[in-house]
Amino acid sequence: MSEIRYVRGDATTPTAKGVKVIAHVCNDLGGWGKGFVLAVSRRWPEPEAAYRAWHRDRAANDFALGAVQFVQVEPYVWVANMIGRHGMRRGSKGVPLRYEALGTALGRLAGGAADLDASVHMPRMGCGLAGGTWSRVEPLITERLTGRGIPVTVYDHGDTA
Repeated sequence: MSEIRYVRGDATTPTAKGVKVIAHVCNDLGGWGKGFVLAVSRRWPEPEAAYRAWHRDRAANDFALGAVQFVQVEPYVWVANMIGRHGMRRGSKGVPLRYEALGTALGRLAGGAADLDASVHMPRMGCGLAGGTWSRVEPLITERLTGRGIPVTVYDHGDTA
């Protein structure tokens, strides 16, 4: 079993050889426009377009909490849009991040990464706008990804830890 590798940098420019999957958490409302997705959209238009189409056609597909959409953006780079947030704002039902849905999505991410023989790269997903805590997210990543032999790198951007 490998451990999560932590580095400073930008998760949209992964530092690894071979096939890479950049993973992030999306909401279940079809909204795209704040947080890490802005960095994704600055580099590639395909993940946002695919996510919006996935949401628009949700009556005929698997768009729901826990689902994952893989979007190829370069010959050896994929983006995984993972539905792990219910709504966008904190409220009476707590934070938008749904840990169970994130766990399900991470399991699906592991399967896709294994099929691609890819490493996974991410920010501290679910801990910004989604309101989650890293002390609850990190064990899910360890269990669902590194515990299955999938190499994971977490990127801390700027001076935050």
